[in-house]
Amino acid sequence: MAYQWNFGLLLNYLPLLGSGILVTLAFTFGTMLIGLIVGLVIGLLRMTRFKVVNAPVVLFTELFRCTPPLVQLVWFYYALPVLLGVQIPGTLAATIVLSFYVGAFYSEIFRAGIQSIEKGQWEASRALGMRFWPMMYTVILPPAIRRMVPPFMNQSVILMKTTSLVSTIAVPDLLYNGSLITAETYRPLEVYTVIALAYFVLLFPATRAVQWYERRLQVA
Repeated sequence: MAYQWNFGLLLNYLPLLGSGILVTLAFTFGTMLIGLIVGLVIGLLRMTRFKVVNAPVVLFTELFRCTPPLVQLVWFYYALPVLLGVQIPGTLAATIVLSFYVGAFYSEIFRAGIQSIEKGQWEASRALGMRFWPMMYTVILPPAIRRMVPPFMNQSVILMKTTSLVSTIAVPDLLYNGSLITAETYRPLEVYTVIALAYFVLLFPATRAVQWYERRLQVA
């Protein structure tokens, strides 16, 4: 017997789906902003020659880049409170993990972008007597940021998809609210089809924007 689709049943749950989308967007943009700050600091520290500074930063970066974000979420939510003796709310654990996770990737984008600037520009700036920070702001970062934008946007698209993992620690994002609706309606096909479409609507314009910007860079 063919499955009888019934999407009309979900109309009663639109507010719950809407709140889940807002939480997903809040986590995406919130952790993206924190991750940019973390990534910039780490990326600059990675460029230092002092091993006492470089080694811990490299360890931090590789730890978050080379372990699954789901494992990180579970560890921060369940294991870290045992070590600290303090319960950590799911939203806080998710914010910390996603910010550090994306920050680790952003740091490599920052570092690669800065190091991609030709040595002649570095040498010319030093020859003019410019100090490090003024040189970074006025000479190095403007062209570097232009090169960083596509990988930043790609990583941010991945971040939005990664936020769906926060549902595993009961953060009421789109996927978690979808599981609540499924438990009440017993209509998983309709619920997860709508969730998939919602992610597509959110992510497709971003992926197209990345492609447009990359084509523009090639022409310029």
